[in-house]
Amino acid sequence: MVQLLKVHGSENQFFIFDQTQLDQQLTDEELSKLGIKLCDPKNNILNGADGVLVVNNATDNALAQMRVINADGSEAKMCGNGLRTVSRYLSEKFNETDFKIQTIGADLEVKKSADLADGVPAFSVQIKPISFAAKDLPFSYKNMAEMINEKVPEFLPDQTFTSIAVPNPHLISFLDKINEKELGELGKYLNSPNEYFPEGVNVSFAEILGKNKLFVQTYERGVGFTNACGTGMSATSLAFAMLHPNDFDETEDISVYNPGGMVKTHVTLGNTKEEANIHLIGNATFTDTLDISEADFHKLDFDKFDIKSTGEEAKYQAFVNDFVK
Repeated sequence: MVQLLKVHGSENQFFIFDQTQLDQQLTDEELSKLGIKLCDPKNNILNGADGVLVVNNATDNALAQMRVINADGSEAKMCGNGLRTVSRYLSEKFNETDFKIQTIGADLEVKKSADLADGVPAFSVQIKPISFAAKDLPFSYKNMAEMINEKVPEFLPDQTFTSIAVPNPHLISFLDKINEKELGELGKYLNSPNEYFPEGVNVSFAEILGKNKLFVQTYERGVGFTNACGTGMSATSLAFAMLHPNDFDETEDISVYNPGGMVKTHVTLGNTKEEANIHLIGNATFTDTLDISEADFHKLDFDKFDIKSTGEEAKYQAFVNDFVK
C-alpha cells in the first residue's frame, strides 16, 4: 500500500509522495506523468494540486532529498512552501527538529518553529543559493548582466522590475496596487516562448503595506496563478530589503501576506547581494491522507483509493480568519 499526503503551505497545494516506501521506484518520465495526473483537478483527486513533492533517500549527508514536480509535469529546482511541508513530514518520520534537506540547488537547513496557532504547525526553511546574474535565471534584455529596479517597457510601461534566482527564477515588481489582469497577462507571456526568459520565470507583483509588511501575488512557472509561492515571497522580501530600506528593519521578521494566508520571512543583508541570508517561516498543514495499492499506483489508476481527512484545514482557516484578516 502507498500513502500520499495532501498538504499545503499558505494554501499552495501539494501531494507528498515518499518514494522510499515503494518496492519499485518511479522513473523521471513516470514522475512527470504522476504530477500531471494528480494535479489536474479534472481527475477529481482531492481537487488537484500545484505540484507533487517527491521524497527520496539523500545522496549526501542530508536527512532526505526533495524533488518538485509541477502540475504540468516539469521539474522545479526548489519550492519554499513545499519544503516546509516536507520538513514536517521528515521531522515526524525521523523524530528530528533541526536538519538538512537535499534539493537540486543546495542542501537547505530546516527546523521546527513555534506553532502559528493551535493546531497550525510551522517550520522555518533556508532559501538559497541566491543569484542576480542573467545567466543563472536565465534572461536576456539589452545585454544587461543583471536586472535590478529597471524599467522594461516591453513588459509594462510604468513599472520597474528586479530579477532574482533563489534558485528558481523570479521577476518582481513593486506597485501601489496590484493589477491581477496585468500580472496574469505578463506571467502567461513570459512562460510562453519569448525572447526575454527562454526557460520561463515566476512573476510576482508586491504591495508594501507598512514597515516590514508586504502583500505578494505570484504567477508561477509551470502552474499559473497560485495562492502563494514560497521562493517568490522570499525573493520579493530580498528585493524589498534592498530597494526599500526605509520600510525594512533587518532585526525583525517580514510579514508577507498572500492570497492563501500569511508567512514570515527573515532577511539579513550581506556584504554582497548574493551573500544575503533568507529564511521562510510558515505553516505546514496536512489536510488528507490517500491510500492506494502499489500496483494501481504504478498504473496511475486512481479509481480505487481511500481518503481520510486530518481535520487540520479547519484550524488553519481559523488562524487565517483570526490572525491574518
